[in-house]
Amino acid sequence: MRGAHLLHLTLLVSIAHGIGLEDKKGPLGNLVLDVPEALFLNAFFVQFTSTEEAETYHVSGETEGKISISSDGWLFLEQPLEWSHDKNHHLDIEAWSADGETVDGPYSVVLQVVDVNNNHPVFSESQYSGHVREHSPAGVPFLQVSATDADDPNTLNAQLRFSIVNQIPNPGNGFYFGIDPDSGDIFITEEGAEFLRARPSVTYSRGEVRGSPDVLKKKFEDYCIPRNNIPLENNPFYTCIERAERREVNLLQDPDYALVVRAEDLGGGAPNALSSTTRVNIAIVQNLWVSPGSITIRENLEGEYPMYLTTVHANDPTALYKLVQKERLSFPFTISVDGKIYVTAPLDREEKEMYTLVVLAEDEQGVELEKPMEIHVQVDDVNDNRPVCDEAVFEVQENEPIGNQIGVLRAYDSDKEGTLNSFLGYTLLRQKPTKPFDRMFTIDQANGEIKLANKNLQRKEVSQYELTFNVTDGVYTTECKAIIKVIDINNEIPVFEKKEYGTHSVPELAEVGTTLLTIKATDADDPGTGSSRVEYHITAGDQHNLLAIEVDENTGEGRVYIARPLDYELQSIFSLQIDARNPEPLIEGVEYNENATTFVVIQLLDVDEPPVFEVETLNVNVPENITVGTVIMTAEAKDPEGKTIKFKMEGDEHNWLELDADSGELKTKAALDRETVEQISLIIIAYETEGDKQEAEMLVDIQLLDVNDNHPKLQKTQGFICVQDMTPLTLTAVDKDADPYGEPFTFSINRKSPNFEIKPIDGTSAQLILKKKPSSDLNATVPINIKDNAGMGITQKFDVRICNCTKLGYCYIEPGAHSWKLGMSGTIGILAGTFGFIILFLIIVIYRIKKKDQQRSATSGEAKAML
Repeated sequence: MRGAHLLHLTLLVSIAHGIGLEDKKGPLGNLVLDVPEALFLNAFFVQFTSTEEAETYHVSGETEGKISISSDGWLFLEQPLEWSHDKNHHLDIEAWSADGETVDGPYSVVLQVVDVNNNHPVFSESQYSGHVREHSPAGVPFLQVSATDADDPNTLNAQLRFSIVNQIPNPGNGFYFGIDPDSGDIFITEEGAEFLRARPSVTYSRGEVRGSPDVLKKKFEDYCIPRNNIPLENNPFYTCIERAERREVNLLQDPDYALVVRAEDLGGGAPNALSSTTRVNIAIVQNLWVSPGSITIRENLEGEYPMYLTTVHANDPTALYKLVQKERLSFPFTISVDGKIYVTAPLDREEKEMYTLVVLAEDEQGVELEKPMEIHVQVDDVNDNRPVCDEAVFEVQENEPIGNQIGVLRAYDSDKEGTLNSFLGYTLLRQKPTKPFDRMFTIDQANGEIKLANKNLQRKEVSQYELTFNVTDGVYTTECKAIIKVIDINNEIPVFEKKEYGTHSVPELAEVGTTLLTIKATDADDPGTGSSRVEYHITAGDQHNLLAIEVDENTGEGRVYIARPLDYELQSIFSLQIDARNPEPLIEGVEYNENATTFVVIQLLDVDEPPVFEVETLNVNVPENITVGTVIMTAEAKDPEGKTIKFKMEGDEHNWLELDADSGELKTKAALDRETVEQISLIIIAYETEGDKQEAEMLVDIQLLDVNDNHPKLQKTQGFICVQDMTPLTLTAVDKDADPYGEPFTFSINRKSPNFEIKPIDGTSAQLILKKKPSSDLNATVPINIKDNAGMGITQKFDVRICNCTKLGYCYIEPGAHSWKLGMSGTIGILAGTFGFIILFLIIVIYRIKKKDQQRSATSGEAKAML
C-alpha cells in the first residue's frame, strides 16, 4: 500500500514539474543532484535501476535521517532539507540481493541543497533612533539602517533594497527624508532642508550648565516679563522649562518624525519578494549655527567703537570664536568669546563697499566644531564727498548762432552712483570779462551743457572768457572754471596747391596701406583753429571705397593710400575727385568753389591672378553606404581673367573617389568604409590651362557617417572549463561600428540549455557558466547570439571542452589519446627514410676510404721513382 502511495506522489511531483517518470529513472552510478530546500515530504527525485538482479536498495552516508530509498530504487525525502553554505549530502547507494548481499555498488550520490527564497529580511534593530540638526544640507547621511537575509548571499534571495514606506507626520504629502536603497543611509531631502525645524528650546551661553536650577532661574527671569510673586516651583512657565531641560529625550515615545522603512529581498520590486519593516524615530535638534544674513552699516557712522553688529551661536556652548580675514585690506572687525561681532572703527564706502567675514567655531585645541560661516557686511553710502571738476577748455566762433552747444562741463562725485548723493546740479556764478554783455553763456542745471546765450562775439575785443560755475550734490558745493576761446570766423576756404595731380599707376596686387600720392591744400584762417584745419574727402571716382586719405596734422598734407584690396577686374581706373573742407562751418555768404577741389587718376596694372574658389574650405557629411557613383559635392571656382580652368585632387589615399576635371563634380567610384577611415581630407586644385597656369586650392573634409553594417564578433571561439573549479569562461566581442550601432552588446544562448547559462559582465563581455559537473570529459558547441545596441547580430558557435585539469590549469590528455599518434603508413614511411639515410651515409664513407687508398698508392709510387 505504501509503495502505491509513494508511486502516486511521484506522479504528482513529476507532473507538477513537467517531468515524466521515465525522465527520473537512470542506471545506478555516481551522480550529483540539485535538490531544492524545503521540498515537501516523500518527494521523489530519482529512481535507480541496477544491471544486476537486485531485490532491494540501500542508502547510507549523510542521510541525517531525512533521506531514504525504496525497495524499487526510488530516492525520496523523509524530512525537508535545509540550505546552508557549502552544505551537501554525500550518500552511498548499493543494490542488494534477497539475502542482503551487495550485488551492485556502492555508488557515490551527492545531493546539493539549492537555496529557495523562504527567509524574510531581518533588521539589526527593532527600532532605530537618530538626531539631525535643522538647516543641515540635503543628501548627507545622518543615520543608517541595516538588515540581513538568511538565504544564499550569492543569489537575489538575499539581495536587499531599502525604501521609506511612510513618514509621520507628513505635512504637504512631501517626504522630508530619503534613503539610499542599497546602503540604507537615511538623509534629508531638499524639501526637508528647507522646512525642517526643531522644537523651541533655551539657548545656553559659554559657562552656563544645561539644566542647572540656577541657570534656569536666570533664564526664567530673562524670558518671563513682567515678573510676579508666584514661587518658582508653582510658576507654570518655570516648571515647563525645567521639565523640558531636565528630561532625557526618549525618541521612542516622543519623536519629531517617525519613518516606516521596508527591506525587501530579490533586489526589490519582485512580485514574490519577501519583506520586513522597521520604525525609525528622528528628533530634529535646534541648529544655532545659522548665519544672521547680510548686515548693512552706514559709512562714517558716529558713535562709540567697538560698535555691536550681530551675534553668532555655535551648537557647542564651549566653542571659541575666531574671525578670519578674506582680503588683505584693513579689517576693522572683532568677535567676543560669546560670539558677538563688533566693528572697531568707522567704515568708508569709497574705500571698500562690502566686507566678507568668515567666522570659525573651534575647541581649545583649534579643531573646528562647525563649518566656517560667511557673513557679508554691506557699507551703506552717505553724502560725504565733494564734486570734482575736470579742466575745461572750449572754442566758439565769432558768428556762432545763439543756442548752439559750446561744450559740456565734466564733474564727478565719488559717492554711490545712481543715488542722490552723487546727483549734481550746475549754476553759472560769473563771467569774466562781462563784455559785450554779462551772461553771454548759459549752463543746463542737470547735465552741465554750456550754450551761447547772446550775439556779438568779437575776437578782437575778447579773445577768451573765463566762466565760474557752482556744482553741488545737495550737501557739498564746488566751484569749477571753464575757458572759452573765441576763434576767428571761417571766412576762408581751403585751396589746393594743384588743380590736378596727374595719373599714377599701381599694380592691382599692391598691399593694403600702400601710399599712392600726397596732396595738400592750405587755409588762410587763424592757424590752429577749426577754421583753418583741412579735411580731405574723396567725393567721386571710388564707388567701392577702396581708397582713403590720411591727414598729417603737423604739415596739413593728405596721404592717399589703398584701404582695401584692389581688383583690376572690378575697377581698373579711378578718376578721383578730392574736396578739401573745414570742420567749422563757413560764414554766411562764403561757399566752397573749384579751388577747394582737385583731381587725380589712379590706373591699375593688370596682373595674372590665380583662380578663386567660392569657398576655401568645405565640410561634407556622407553616409558610408552611399551608392557608388553618387555626386558628393561640386567644386566651383572662376578665373579673374576669364581663362579656362580645370580641377584635380590630392589626398584620396584609398582610391574611393573621382573628380571630373571639367565640371568639378566629386563622385564615389568605390564603396566607402567608415571602419577603415572616419574622415577623408582632400585638396581640390583649380588650375589655368593657359598662360602661367596658376593654381588655387580648396580643402575638403568628408566625414563618413556610420551605418550599422557590422555585427558583433567573438574575439575567441573556443575555450575550456576545468571541472575542479568550474570557473566561467569570459566571452568578449567587438563591433567596428560606432555609437549607436556598437556596444553595449546583448549576449544570449539561442535555446534554453540545461548545461550552460550566460551572464553579462559589461557592455562588451559576458560569462559562460557551466551549471552542472559532467560525469566525464566532453566537448560541447554552444550557440551564442550577440546583438549590438541597435539589435543587429547573428548566432556564433563557441566550442567548449570540459575536462579534468592539471595543476597548471590545462586539460589533461592521456598518452594514448594524443591526436598526433602515427598510423601504420606513417610508421613505415619514417622507417624507410631512416634506412635510406643510413645506406647513403655508408656509401659516402666507403667512397672516401677508397679515395684515400688511391692517394696513398700514388704517393708511394712517386717515392720509389725518386729513389
